Amino acid sequence: MNANAPPHASLWSDLRRLPRSYWILFSGTLINRFGHFVIPFLALYLKREGYDAWVTGAALAAYGAGGLLANISGGYCADRIGRKPTILFSCMSAAAAMLALSQAHTAGSIIVLSGMVGLVSAMYFPAASALLADLVPVELRVRAFGCQRLAVNLGFALGMMTAGALATHSFVWLFVIDAATTAALGLLVLVGLPAGRKASRTNAGWGVALRSMRSNGAYLRAVFASFCIAMVFWQISSTWGLHVTVVGGYSEKVYGWLMALNGLMIVALELPLTSLTRRFAAPRVMSIGYLIVGLSIGLSAFGGAMPLLVAVMVLFTLGEMIALPVAHSFIATLAPDDMRGRFMGVLGVAWSSATMIGPAAGLALFEHSPALLWIACCGLGALAAASVAGCRQRTKEELPEPVGSLSEEAG
Repeated sequence: MNANAPPHASLWSDLRRLPRSYWILFSGTLINRFGHFVIPFLALYLKREGYDAWVTGAALAAYGAGGLLANISGGYCADRIGRKPTILFSCMSAAAAMLALSQAHTAGSIIVLSGMVGLVSAMYFPAASALLADLVPVELRVRAFGCQRLAVNLGFALGMMTAGALATHSFVWLFVIDAATTAALGLLVLVGLPAGRKASRTNAGWGVALRSMRSNGAYLRAVFASFCIAMVFWQISSTWGLHVTVVGGYSEKVYGWLMALNGLMIVALELPLTSLTRRFAAPRVMSIGYLIVGLSIGLSAFGGAMPLLVAVMVLFTLGEMIALPVAHSFIATLAPDDMRGRFMGVLGVAWSSATMIGPAAGLALFEHSPALLWIACCGLGALAAASVAGCRQRTKEELPEPVGSLSEEAG
């Protein structure tokens, strides 16, 4: 059992205990993800504008590279200058960069501005994750991270439906609304959130943080597991679509419905599921979830029949819902309080690296042998599970009090 969680607390009572400042962050995330239009539609936009395929590939690669750098710079800034200033800079700069991208009309400017959007927008993740852990008591963090994932998935799903309708009229509106919702998040942060913790000047550099990470075996294993499982996750949004259409022989519409099943399950079931997962030791829960993710996608090696495809997606989503809210809470708890931004930034680097490597490696392996790819994904899930099994988590007595109760006003 998890000693940091009260075993009989109800979902509703836990949600009521979350501080007001957390719900402001939740609302801002929902608004922002609703307006996260442009990058998913960037390839269609550039194709409609008549650009060559290499421009699209370079722009998306630049966006990914910017995100990779953002986790390093954002984690540092979150600890050095504070969580709130970093989030504000990210939101306002991302809004400005998005509007600038809408006015870019040369290949070079599109690529550069795509990288800039990736850089400034992704600085939000390590700072927001660190602030969430600052604000929320340890026993409520699984609930809090589960709620954030609910905001992300619900906002994104509603936004994609809206974006599809807007894109038929004018792509410019995608850029404008994306920028507007990002700015709205910044305003909510400005007026509603406390500053959170930050490191002393002598403790804010990357050198001291990296030394702390090297001596934190549980953290290193958890980040490695995150990289392995992220490699698997990116196959669902890349090579698995080919599996559905090529091996299964179904249309892109069927693939879309299968992906929608993932989002609907997360919105409906993930938060209630945390009532169960938070009762047990986080490493054990993560291991089970990662193993289910690997085994589920490994089933694709047996073909592309519809019942099998549905089973893959249902089981994959179940593993995701079990593991990810607990994993983010666990990693945030492992981090020293004045280094949490940098620790969460390295977690972001692991996911960004998998974003850059996973789809390309998966596509190459899929061309050689689809079955071999799915077996490899199963192996990655098992490796992730083995990596976190037996990790030690900090006890409640080793953790400081959250800052949310100290300052519910903007600080």
